[in-house]
Amino acid sequence: MKVLVFYTKKFAYKTAEQNLSDEDLKLFYPDKQEIIHQGEHTNCITAFVQVEAEDEEKGLKSREKKLANHLKWVARKNNTQSILLHSFAHLSASKASLKFTADLLKATCDRLQNGNYAAAITPFGFFLDLNMEAPGFSMARVWGEL
Repeated sequence: MKVLVFYTKKFAYKTAEQNLSDEDLKLFYPDKQEIIHQGEHTNCITAFVQVEAEDEEKGLKSREKKLANHLKWVARKNNTQSILLHSFAHLSASKASLKFTADLLKATCDRLQNGNYAAAITPFGFFLDLNMEAPGFSMARVWGEL
């Protein structure tokens, strides 16, 4: 798994183009009405997550715990309790299945919320128009291979 994390003063998005079939979207959204097509988050950790094929071999629980712990560490370093997960399949040539990726993002979000973090996920299965404000200091950008 590859993760590019930004501390963002502001991260706003709006769905631009659906890139999964309606059938594949059901892996993440059983009811298409659940999709939140735009949002804005402030003072948060925004994690661009590439789930790789090898992650499936390591198992959901292992990968969920590893990702959540990494994100909590970055959040502590940036003095925030807000974490936004964004599926980003451009950090590696290796890709996990859609189902595993969706399950991992949801499980990680749940783990973070259970740990008193305000955690959310950008719309899965869409290209997004992004508006991001990220300050320029050392811990505002962290890359990890988990």
